[in-house]
Amino acid sequence: MNKNIKKAIAAAVTLSIASSFAACSADGAEETVLGESSENTVITVGANITPHSEILEVAKPILAEQGITLEIVQLEDSVTPNTGVIEGSLDANYFQHVPYLEQFNLENGSDLVSIGAVHYEPFGIYAGRVTDLADLQDGAVVAVPNNVTNEARALLLLAQEGLLVLDEDAGINATVEDIVENPLNIQFEELAPEQLVAALPDVDVAVINGNYAIEGGLHVSQALAVEANDGLAAQTYGNIIATSPEHQNDPALQALVELLQGPEIAEYINNTYDGAVVPLYG
Repeated sequence: MNKNIKKAIAAAVTLSIASSFAACSADGAEETVLGESSENTVITVGANITPHSEILEVAKPILAEQGITLEIVQLEDSVTPNTGVIEGSLDANYFQHVPYLEQFNLENGSDLVSIGAVHYEPFGIYAGRVTDLADLQDGAVVAVPNNVTNEARALLLLAQEGLLVLDEDAGINATVEDIVENPLNIQFEELAPEQLVAALPDVDVAVINGNYAIEGGLHVSQALAVEANDGLAAQTYGNIIATSPEHQNDPALQALVELLQGPEIAEYINNTYDGAVVPLYG
């Protein structure tokens, strides 16, 4: 990760916590950071903007009633939220699913853990130059996410729609090497997930993560195909709260997870995201 980004995140979090302490000094209230006993605990959570930060904003005032101050650090990439937890500038993050976390740990020698899943974002196939999957021609160009776990998910959706056949043992670890039948000779354009919406004019279709589709102004109702809510993906790719092993049983973080899995947050998700985000509880 870029050193300047690290410094900026650390500075922002430090300033935020310092400001909280200053405010408490002024009114006589006691406030401490995660892991310490006090009347008011501060937890700092890194999250992607949509829908993660938006959901956390709903949770923030409810947690405040429990004496927990939630500081939200908005991050748009898929690396900084984890490195922030490792380095200690973040207490937890909310942006990823367990397969991505496991792959990150494997590649980085880290040991971050999930303390609870919150919601599921169905992958969709969205129209680029082609507006109906039945119109895809030989050599069709299909854009997919370029990280291991999300590319597997994209391949599973393409297989769900009969556009290719995967080795039956591939499962959530599927790669292009596991394609056993590709009748349309699909050409895969592997792109960073946040680039997929912008790439639509240059490809026939794209398989896009739910959060990036939302940010790009797309609606799940526009998708040419969507992951089945009762399929392998829904069971596997719930978005989680992740933290370090030493903080996984911290009461403030456990309170956050309990709230995010509760009825208030489920109602907000159902009323806000038009099926592009699906609560797993509540």
